[in-house]
Amino acid sequence: MVFRMPCKVGCPGCKQDEINNNKTGIPYLNFFYIWIICLCSTLPIQSLFPYLYFMIRDLKVAKQEQEIGFYAGFVGASYFIARTISAVPWGIFADKYGRKPCIIISIISVIVFNTLFGLSTTYWMAIATRALLGLLCGILGPIKAYASEVCRKEHQALGISLVTSSRAIAFVVGPAIGGFLSQPAKKYPNIFSQESIFGRFPYFLPSLVISVLATGACVACIWLPETLHMRHGDNIVETDAMELQQIVNSSLVGKPRKTRSGRFASVKRCLKNWQLMSAIIVYCIFSLYDTSYNEIFSLWAVSSRKYRGLSFTSQDVGIVLAISGIGILIYQLMIYPFLVKHFGLSKPLRIAAVLSISTLATYPFMANLYGMELKVLITIASVLKNIFSATITTVCNILQTTTVIQEQRGVANGISVTLMSIFKAVGPAAAGILFSWSQKNITGLFLPGDHILFILLNMVAVIGLALTFMPSFTMPTQ
Repeated sequence: MVFRMPCKVGCPGCKQDEINNNKTGIPYLNFFYIWIICLCSTLPIQSLFPYLYFMIRDLKVAKQEQEIGFYAGFVGASYFIARTISAVPWGIFADKYGRKPCIIISIISVIVFNTLFGLSTTYWMAIATRALLGLLCGILGPIKAYASEVCRKEHQALGISLVTSSRAIAFVVGPAIGGFLSQPAKKYPNIFSQESIFGRFPYFLPSLVISVLATGACVACIWLPETLHMRHGDNIVETDAMELQQIVNSSLVGKPRKTRSGRFASVKRCLKNWQLMSAIIVYCIFSLYDTSYNEIFSLWAVSSRKYRGLSFTSQDVGIVLAISGIGILIYQLMIYPFLVKHFGLSKPLRIAAVLSISTLATYPFMANLYGMELKVLITIASVLKNIFSATITTVCNILQTTTVIQEQRGVANGISVTLMSIFKAVGPAAAGILFSWSQKNITGLFLPGDHILFILLNMVAVIGLALTFMPSFTMPTQ
């Protein structure tokens, strides 16, 4: 049986529970802080993609133009490889010492290592700073657990959706910042000179802006309440009925008993929770799909027409992604709650997956368009694609948080982030390799290389859609 040890005097989790019990309304201020912190911590993840093609070219690591995508993929993957290593330890840390310390350390790592990435002068410095950022930014698991604990149960879905929506917006606003602010001395010569620091480090300005925003988020952490229950001994113990009274007695006299379960027992219990694991598996598949798409879209959009690209500038990519971010914000605030209320969680998820596959299938044909017609259609397609991705991610995050108890949420989300990071690490690297291959095979035997590239990408989404019909993939009650 599962037994929770008594809480310590002055337990912050108990204080927050009391606040939640006394206040029936939505905690708008705490939700706002969560939204800002999650947004700022997510901005660096994909802000580099619009200018990564040009950054790799300027670092002179690729011998041929067609090899730029190959090297770019490993820079994008380094963050997720490092996060794979640290996600579960961060979850264990958050379950033992609290959500707030984990969040603060993560934000500080964004400020430091994101800034250093913008100052990279070599290919290996770029990879190292991205890897250190992924290693020390362990916010994703704890912030999802925190969002469900800082409010009453009836508002938990809203809290989790705020985390998802802020990340979805950051995934498009971040690249928009990168697209608009990279190479400022070239784009805005009247404001930035070639002799300034922004001329000598053409990719520093977007990193600096994101780090400044992260500094503001770090200040907002001051007002975050802690939500973790501080208990005597281990948070959760597995015991039988005969041991139960002994544990209670020992805790009452101030001698916490060392139990057979520890932090790693929580990991074991989560791994045996097949409803949780099935939701994580679906989440991982679609994370691979989305990360690969983000890498491919930015590289494909800025590549030359002779390789069946769109010949966009990084600023053009920034405009497309900025509009997509606005579309996601409107959708999450006005349309998505209506869909969930009337259709539940499963139908929007599966419909979004089907529509995402259909939308992406049109991308290779965009290379035949020019001018304003191209920009309008690719913007509409990008908005729709990102809205569908936000829908899928929101449902998966709700499932992962509602299938475990509070003391397991940090670990459960840590497992989720670890597995998801493995898939996201594979995504940019594989996407970069496939993109480089497609540019070298633009006259394929059956189809041009770019058609095969997007077909392979869609096959990942088809697998994810099929997994939503597993018997263990069950939705929570309305």
